[in-house]
Amino acid sequence: MAKKSKRKFRKNVAKAVVHIKATFNNTLIAITDPDGDMICFDSAGTVGFKGSRKSTPFAAQQAARKAALAAKKFGVNEVEIKVKGPGPGRESAISALQGVGLRIASIEDVTPIPHNGCRPKKRRRV
Repeated sequence: MAKKSKRKFRKNVAKAVVHIKATFNNTLIAITDPDGDMICFDSAGTVGFKGSRKSTPFAAQQAARKAALAAKKFGVNEVEIKVKGPGPGRESAISALQGVGLRIASIEDVTPIPHNGCRPKKRRRV
């Protein structure tokens, strides 16, 4: 029986959505089309940073730069940014996207905030 192969085709997306998840340990940047299909993904870890250096703003900047350059190959020139999390790489990732030449349409904070839902974890004592 013949095996059907999926043909790869290059998307041509003019407007995209950048999801930045900035945690205290890493920064994840995912660029999707408006429907939510992934165009490219990068993180401070995939760029080459390890351990505590992943949580720096410089690592987030490099990851955002690399992801934006990959997205430009798909024809992306205007982005809508959604930032999630309290990490140190929030602002530096946004400025890196702007530095590559992407036009920023909007910036939205989508950090989940409970409206008194579940009980929080007990306080960390060090």
